[in-house]
Order: sequence, then structure tokens, then C-alpha cells
Amino acid sequence: MRRALGLLAAASVLGALAHALNIAFGMTWEILWALVLGFALSGAVQAGVSKSEMTRLLPDDSPRTIAVACGLGAASSSCSYAAVALARSIFRKGANFTAAMAFEFASTNLVIELGIILWLLMGWQFTLAEFVGGPIMIAFLALVFRRTLTPQRVEEARVQADRGLVGSMEGHAAMDMSVTGGSILERLTSPRGFTAISHYYVMDWASIWKDIAGGLLIAGALAAWVPESFWQSFFLVDHPLLAKLWGPLIGPIVAMLSFVCSIGNVPLAAVLWNGGISFGGVVSFIFADLIVLPILNIYRKYYGPRVSLYLLVTFYAAMVVAGLMVETLFGLLGLVPDQRNAKVVETSVTWNYTTFLNIAFLVLTVVLIVRFLKTGGPAMLRMMGRPPEDQPQPHHVDEHVAQDSLEAGAGDGEYVCPMHPDVVSSGPGSCPKCGMALQPRDPSKEK
Repeated sequence: MRRALGLLAAASVLGALAHALNIAFGMTWEILWALVLGFALSGAVQAGVSKSEMTRLLPDDSPRTIAVACGLGAASSSCSYAAVALARSIFRKGANFTAAMAFEFASTNLVIELGIILWLLMGWQFTLAEFVGGPIMIAFLALVFRRTLTPQRVEEARVQADRGLVGSMEGHAAMDMSVTGGSILERLTSPRGFTAISHYYVMDWASIWKDIAGGLLIAGALAAWVPESFWQSFFLVDHPLLAKLWGPLIGPIVAMLSFVCSIGNVPLAAVLWNGGISFGGVVSFIFADLIVLPILNIYRKYYGPRVSLYLLVTFYAAMVVAGLMVETLFGLLGLVPDQRNAKVVETSVTWNYTTFLNIAFLVLTVVLIVRFLKTGGPAMLRMMGRPPEDQPQPHHVDEHVAQDSLEAGAGDGEYVCPMHPDVVSSGPGSCPKCGMALQPRDPSKEK
């Protein structure tokens, strides 16, 4: 009898796990092509936008500079950890602290791939809410910083930042493979442009796949195991007015405790929306990827305990305000969806447009990975989590001297960066600009 009960219990547990995994796979299949498209577009944008210009373009906290920070952020990687590391990097190099934080927010909340996944899983209203709520949140944060951020606190943050304590994805944040010269189309279709896109594509996937996988698995588990009645009670569905206020307040807290950030938040948001959280609550939940517990610990390392606490309070307030304002604005315009039908589905692989798109974009993935492997990508990938100062630095040779040697037929024993031909070394190493492994110079290909 006991053995029979044990077998039944084991079967029940395995059945529940299978149900959760089935939902997770179903959601993955629905958004796979969109993830590939989003990361490919992001790689193309990053290949055409230089990180080296960011510090120069972010000298203060004026409205114009904040707008530039938003544009630069939207053109960056969607990885929250890389965004946080890059924000510290440009702050250390002289960028304004407020502008650096605005860049950080934009690079995780105003990126192309997030909007695509929101549209696909939840509807166009949520994508619109992202691009309306993001600037609201950043503008509110800039105003709060201007009123409450003292020079002493900024100096405290700078002193701690200059200690260079390691967070996460330091190398990824510092790598710059952008292509210059010519039109945008010429840059992106050149061999160097293709290489840069492939490297950004693979490294963005490598930096964020755990969050995406974690979000999908947690979403599958919540959808399969948590009864709808719990969500309705937790989100105060029976009290419509309170629910609209409660959603933006509780959304960021749920996100903090989920440990999942960036795009990985979207599957969870779909489950919460179907469960009854308010429209504004979904918005504040998605925006809260920059205050999950692991990232709060990185703020502590980067800027010190007091500044990290200040960031937590101000960031949370900005997310709540953005959620409430979006809820109010979209409600007045009649843009809040009437039905809660986000795609939280079980496996259903059939010959429809999703399957054809997935196959096509998986082919694109293979092409980009092959290019990545053939152009020194693996060595670069190994350095992604290391701070730039820990990476081997090559000897520099003046560009004009290198060119004179090249024209004279020299080049034996020299190594050059495939992405930055001006970086030359007398021995093997890695490029300080992009981290790529230096390749032996072949003068015949450069004449």
C-alpha cells in the first residue's frame, strides 16, 4: 500500500513538472523567432554606434543630455548586468551620474527586443506602454536626482566606483566593436560589420540566456501550479480602484524577489497579467529589472552601501510613478486591454507561421554563430565576464608607423586586431578596444 502511494505521489510530482516544462517550452516556441530577430537588430545597432563617444555626449544632466542618454541606451545591449557595468564605466570616465543612470534605464527598458517580445506575448498595448512609460520613468528620476542628489553623494559614488570592484559582465560592457566610416548601410554590410554583428549577437545571448531560461521556467511553474484564485486575491481583483493602486506598488517587489531581469521578466509578466495584476502593475514589474537582488548587490560594490540604498529608493519610486501614470493615461484613452489573454500556452508545434519563422531565424543564428567562431569569438567570449584591466593588453604601435612598415613589406611577427587595424602588437594578445584575439598580420591582404 505504501509503495503504491509512493508511486502515485511520484507520478503526481512528475506530472506537475512535465506540465510546467510543457508550458515553458510552449512559450519559448512562441517567442523564439522574435528573440533571434531582436538580438540580431540589437547587434546591428551596436555595430553602428560607438561606445567611445558616450562619455563625451553625457557631460551633464540637462534635458538634451538625458534625451541623448536614452537614445544611446536604446541602442545598447538589453542585458541588465552589462548595462549596469557600462553605466559605471562611463561614469568613471567622466560622464554625469544622472545621465549614466538614464542610459542604464534606457538600455534595458527601451530596447527593440523587449518591445517585440511584449507585443508577441501580451499585445501591442504593452509595447506602447513600454515606450511611453520608459521616458516618464527616466524624466521623473532625473528630476528627483536634481532635487535630492548632493555633490557629496556623487563624490562618494565616484570614489567607490574608482576602486573598480568587480560586478558582472565587465568585459562585455567594455567591448567596443562598432564600425566607423561610410554610411550605416555600408558599415553593417562590410566584412567588419558582419563580424561585429555576429559577436554582439552571440555575446548578448551568452549574457542573458540564463535570465530568459529562468523567466520561462518560473513562468511555466507559476502558470501550472499556482491557482488563479490566489492571484486574484493577491492583486485585489475584487476591488478595481485599489487594484490599480496596488499593482504598481507590488509589481517591482515581485520582480525583486524573482531574481529574473531584462527580457526574462516578460514571461512572468504574462502570467501575472492573466492572474489579475493591473495594467500599470505589469509596467512597473517589467521596469523593475534594475532592482532585482543580485543587481542591488552590484550597486553596493560599485557605489557603496549608502548610494546603493539611495538608488533602490529612487528607482523604486520612479517605477511606481511610471506604472501609475501609464495606468491613468491608457485608461483615459481606452487603451487598457479588456481581455487577459497573454500567451501562456502549452507545447503546440504545428506547421504555421510561427514554425516557419522559427526555422528561418534559426538558420540566421547558425550563420552568425559560424561567423563568430571563424573570427576569434570564443577567445573573446571567455573574457566577457572579466574586467578590462584584468585582460591582457597588447603593445601599441603608432598607426602611421604600422602603415609605413606595411608598405615596406614588413609585418612578420606582428599581430593585428581584425576589428581595429590600428591596434598592432609584436606578439599575441587581445584588443583593448573590443577584446578580440589579435591575429597574425598578412601584408598581402592589406595592400
